[in-house]
Amino acid sequence: MKHYRYRALDAQGTLRQGRLSSPDLASLEQALARQGLTLLRAHPGWHFNPTGLRRPPRRELIHFCFHLEQCLRAGLPILESLQDLRDFTRHPAMVQALEQGCAAIEAGQSLSLALGAHPQCFDEVFCSLIQAGEQAGELPEVLGALHSALQREDELAGFTGRVLIYPVIVGLIVLAAVGVALTQVIPELSKLFLSTGMPLPLQTRLLVACSEFVLGAWPWLLGLGVAGVCGLILGRQHHPGLRLHTDRLLLGLPLLGDVLHKILLARFTQLFALLYRAGIPVIETLASTERSLHNRALQQALASVRADIHGGLPLAEAFARTPLFPPLLTRMLRVGEQTGALDQALTHISQFYRRDVQEATARFQAALEPLLTVVLGGLLLAVMSAVLLPIYDLATRLQF
Repeated sequence: MKHYRYRALDAQGTLRQGRLSSPDLASLEQALARQGLTLLRAHPGWHFNPTGLRRPPRRELIHFCFHLEQCLRAGLPILESLQDLRDFTRHPAMVQALEQGCAAIEAGQSLSLALGAHPQCFDEVFCSLIQAGEQAGELPEVLGALHSALQREDELAGFTGRVLIYPVIVGLIVLAAVGVALTQVIPELSKLFLSTGMPLPLQTRLLVACSEFVLGAWPWLLGLGVAGVCGLILGRQHHPGLRLHTDRLLLGLPLLGDVLHKILLARFTQLFALLYRAGIPVIETLASTERSLHNRALQQALASVRADIHGGLPLAEAFARTPLFPPLLTRMLRVGEQTGALDQALTHISQFYRRDVQEATARFQAALEPLLTVVLGGLLLAVMSAVLLPIYDLATRLQF
């Protein structure tokens, strides 16, 4: 797929400029003609992000799989089905990918290759399954399986959001409340306390000292916080060791780590079952699922499993040698190998972990709410005691 900068005229004679990916100039001219544009000039440009926007949400892929499956089952050609999808899709990234995909298919490429040129929309697992469906002549069935898998993945992503959003919101509210108290309330009260000349309790002196420190060093604190967050993000992107270490820490967190681990295992077993059922070899399946997981610790564990299988170990034994995979998973894999029904065993494991994720999420939320209540109550008690004790002392002195 080549990338072109072009100039074209629309139906009103207005000059339009833009960038588009296409196999060749003839396909580019046809793609622009479908948009109502007449090509004037085009020349190759640098590689670019076709949309410049964020990748499409998972719901767009769910809609894509469902629509394309129904069209193919109804006997419509792939090109016509994609053109219908392009006309009804609103997300810019998907529109661009489908436009260029139509041009690639017109130029003779397969659907999997046409979609594979747009990894920002269609990842490696998606394209591998499409290719397997093309080779087996079961593309509608594969699209139906992808539709169901993406719906389950969307459900898992919803559980992840519910696990993380509550503590994040509460943490931000607490941080904002403490910041306002230290910068606005405590300085005014400290002036009152100091003007009386009476000795202050230890907790009040500590609170006043914290307030003075924050007021004097808030630009440095803000800068260090922003630099720390940016450094962590960039470090995770460019330093594999840091990302591996932080991912391991996430999986080892109390309460939260267990839930995240089960969500990752549910995603892994679902992808493994889907790819294996499509006829993709185990080694390629493990490699594809490894690249689809967003946790470097689990990716390293899968790489170790692949190396052991290359060395001649059975599948279940290779998984048993890695502590990140629980005994239940290895037992089910061993049963699947012995009975010759590995795809069914993987499906059962995936269903079990989806249910386990629901229960673990409910337990996490049930444990988190009282824990945060106790933390907030303790923080409020500490601040109120530091503020109210001197005020009570002052009111007692004034009374006599």
